[in-house]
Amino acid sequence: MNLYINGQNREFSELDTEPALVHLVDLLEMKADRIAIERNGDIVPRATWQQVSLRNGDKLEIVQFVGGGK
Repeated sequence: MNLYINGQNREFSELDTEPALVHLVDLLEMKADRIAIERNGDIVPRATWQQVSLRNGDKLEIVQFVGGGK
C-alpha cells in the first residue's frame, strides 16, 4: 500500500492485510498518546484509529508533540 505521509510517498506491504490506522502507528513506532493524525484533510480522532481502514493513496499528516523547555 502506498501512502503519502507528511508529503513523502511511502510503501507498506504490511498494511495490505491489516490496513487499520492503528497498525500504521505501530509500524512507524510512534507513541499514540503523543501524535495527531489527519487523513485526506480530516482529523482522525484517536478513539477511531482501530476502525479506520487506510486506502492506497491516502494522504496523512502526522504531528508529533514534543515536550521540553523551561
